[in-house]
Amino acid sequence: MAKYVLVSDSSLSASYRRFPLLEFLPSAPVSSVPNSIYYFLKGPLYKPDSEGRTTVTTYALRKIEAALLQNHSKSEVVVAHEDYLDRFIKDDTEIIAIDTMDPLGLGPLTMSYFTILDSDKGAWVTKEWHRLIEKINVARKGKKAKLLVGGPGVWGFTIHPEELDAYNIDYAFQGESEDIINDLFEQLSSGSIDREKFFEGYMTIDDDFHRSYVKNPKFISRNSKIGTSVALEKIPLIQGPVHSGMVEIMRGCGIGCDFCEVTLRPLRYYSNDAIRKEIEVNVKQGGYSNAWLHTDEFFGFKHTKPTFEPNEEAIIDLVTNVMSIPGIKRTNPTHARISPATAYPEFLAKLSKIMKAGPSNWIGVQVGVETGSDILAKKHMPNKTLPLKIGPDGTWGEIVWKGTMNMTKNYWRPAFTIQSGQRDETPEDNWDTVALINKMSNSYVDGRPLEFTVTPMQNVPLGMIKSKGFNVGMLTESQFAMYYASYRHLYKMALRNSRKEAKTNNPLVKAGVASAISFGGWVMMKYIERLAKKAGVDIEKAKRYGLSTETSKVETAIEFNK
Repeated sequence: MAKYVLVSDSSLSASYRRFPLLEFLPSAPVSSVPNSIYYFLKGPLYKPDSEGRTTVTTYALRKIEAALLQNHSKSEVVVAHEDYLDRFIKDDTEIIAIDTMDPLGLGPLTMSYFTILDSDKGAWVTKEWHRLIEKINVARKGKKAKLLVGGPGVWGFTIHPEELDAYNIDYAFQGESEDIINDLFEQLSSGSIDREKFFEGYMTIDDDFHRSYVKNPKFISRNSKIGTSVALEKIPLIQGPVHSGMVEIMRGCGIGCDFCEVTLRPLRYYSNDAIRKEIEVNVKQGGYSNAWLHTDEFFGFKHTKPTFEPNEEAIIDLVTNVMSIPGIKRTNPTHARISPATAYPEFLAKLSKIMKAGPSNWIGVQVGVETGSDILAKKHMPNKTLPLKIGPDGTWGEIVWKGTMNMTKNYWRPAFTIQSGQRDETPEDNWDTVALINKMSNSYVDGRPLEFTVTPMQNVPLGMIKSKGFNVGMLTESQFAMYYASYRHLYKMALRNSRKEAKTNNPLVKAGVASAISFGGWVMMKYIERLAKKAGVDIEKAKRYGLSTETSKVETAIEFNK
């Protein structure tokens, strides 16, 4: 009997040809990426086992599974493959729970694509969601099982709660849950909610990052009486393999950027022993040889100083422990700041040596640069620069540039995100970002071009999301210039790296993935170039802005620009 059936959002259930940037693909509009291209690049879903359980799933589901297994047998708790839901959803199933990322297509990157591509057919992530929900509702028809959604995507339902009824969803859970998930499932099944432990409603954040709580019987969240987060000792270790070999090394960030909800979470650090045990699960059960270390700020791991100087000893111990695990050949963090790479190049070099970074093993990491403007950086994310300071240690752009040079030198490849539409943003701020992108795109270290990607994301006010008033007309001339500089560099990177970075031994698949990425990058760049021209952007200015005369001459000789 499958008492509890867990399933992940379809957009989170495939390998995307093991090409990291392709994991952003579901954010693209359906009208812009044909079915055949999308499903080819997405690759097949993770395989089911002989019973119909998925062999690999999201980290969040593995945590929920582990918590439920503390009180229930493996026959009662099933992480199902979406193609075999009907094997597990029976008359005695009580809860079906879905882990979702962006079901309504309201995430920053999805909104960014929607804005510039002006699609009326929605994003692939939403199409995948519709397909999964339809499968689940067909399987549960006439049965008592209640449908619960959780994960980062729940925030979208707080903006559009009517969508819960539209999808026949009984409840949406918001927040961390490992310590209360057994109580939650049992109480939802019986229809009796303990209001000392749970709040029937959700937490929302205003433009000034103040919390407030809204009552709504379709939502369940932690009652503030029991705290908003799970104590580290109550977070169970995963018992099955996770997508991309991911494990968590910490929760929270502490940097305090005023646009990021993560900063509200308290900091908690896993021990090296706990991290090792979870990696061993991924190696032994999932066959992974890489360990993807999930963190919202890698260089903040076990930091002890208010100036956010890295705890070098703790981080070196961490990566040394990880790389000593039998079967592990490589590791990389999910997120980090750029300023520690600027301030501590020797420390970065030590890490690279331990992590065996090199020409065939680039350390990928997502980095929130957000802007090239000193004014916006000081206003919205003053701690991102620490332990450096804008002014005494250079401009924000110089700090980012130097950090990127140090990363490239040591074979780290940052995937930068930048924001369009920040509060109090001016055209000058956006042109500062254009200048930063152009400077880095045409800089070299040790005879090699700087390695980085840059993805613009739309910072859309909640009021506009509610009214669905976002469209291509909302972008200003300077914002289009920023988008153009970003996608121009992405195309350059695609030409340079897509074939060698496609991790497959099949030469036909490798060629297909590389060609699709390169061609897609060219099409995207040209499309945005047309929109930018229409918005009044001087394209030649956008290409050269921020470059010295000498740099411009060098760039002219690059085949990419001919």
